Amino acid sequence: MRFFTALAFLGLAGTACSQTVTLSVEQPPSKNMPSVPPERVVISIGDLQITAAQFDQMVDALPENYRPVARGTGRRQFAENVVRILVLAQEGRRRKIDETAVFKTQAMFSEASVMAGLTSDNIKKNVKLEEAELRKHFDAHKSDYERVRVRHILVRMRGSPLPVTPGQQDLTEAEALAKVQSIRKQILEGADFADLARTQSDDPETVPTGGEIGFFHRGQRVPSFEEAAFALDVGQLSEPVQTPFGYHIIRMEAKESKKFEDVRAELEQKMRPEQAQRMVEELTAKSGAMLDPEFFGIAKK
Repeated sequence: MRFFTALAFLGLAGTACSQTVTLSVEQPPSKNMPSVPPERVVISIGDLQITAAQFDQMVDALPENYRPVARGTGRRQFAENVVRILVLAQEGRRRKIDETAVFKTQAMFSEASVMAGLTSDNIKKNVKLEEAELRKHFDAHKSDYERVRVRHILVRMRGSPLPVTPGQQDLTEAEALAKVQSIRKQILEGADFADLARTQSDDPETVPTGGEIGFFHRGQRVPSFEEAAFALDVGQLSEPVQTPFGYHIIRMEAKESKKFEDVRAELEQKMRPEQAQRMVEELTAKSGAMLDPEFFGIAKK
C-alpha cells in the first residue's frame, strides 16, 4: 500500500508528473549533506510551508531503496519533484478538480493506503510474542541453528562435473569407491587425514587446506554430503559418501548448536512480521468484507 502511495506521490504511477521524476537509486548517498533543525521550513509555496521534519516523513514514504538517495545526493531533485506535485495540486483545487468524483475516490484510497501502511508498522512494532510460541518455533527449527566444520577427501568418478585431476585416471564408479575405501583404511590405521587430502583428493578448492571446509549450515551442501556430515560426532570418520562429484570421506572437526537464549532476538525479529500478518488476516476475516462474485469471480481455494 505505502509503495503504491509513494509512487503515486512521486508521479511514477501514471500522473501528470511522470515525465519529470527521474530519481535514480544508482546515485550514492552523500555523507556530508547538511543537517538542519526539524522545525526549520525548507520548502515554501505561497502560504504552504514544509519543515525539515515533514520533508523527512515524505522520504519515509518512499520505497526503501530510494530513501538514501532522497536524503543524499538526490535531496534537491526529490524536493523539486515535491514542489511540482504540490503546485499541480494547488492548481487542481483552483480548477475544482478536488470536487470531482474521480478525485474523491482516489483520495479516499490514497488516504486509506497511507493509514494502512502506518497501521501495519504499528502492529508489527507492538505485536506480542509469547514465550511458549517462541520456544515452539525454535524447537521445530533447531537444525537451522546448527553448523559444522569438516574435512573431506574426494575421489572423482566418471561423469563428475569436476575435470580429471592432472596425472589421474578417469575412474569408474567402482574404481572410485575402491580407492576411497583404501584411503579410509589408511586413515583408520593412523595415516594423517590432511596429508592424504593434499595428495589424494580431487577437490581443487580444499587440497591446499588439507581437505578443510569452513563452517556451513544445512542447505548449503549437496544433500547426501550434508546428511552424512551432520550425522557425525566430533572426530568421527564417515563411511564413503557418494555425490554427483564422486566419493567422499568426511571427518567431523567441530559442531556448534545455538541455544534458545542465543537466538531469541533473531526469532522475535523473524516471527514479528508473521504474527502481524496473522493479525491482519484475522481483522480481514472479521470485517465482513464481501466481493461481488459476478464482478470479481469466485475466490480460489
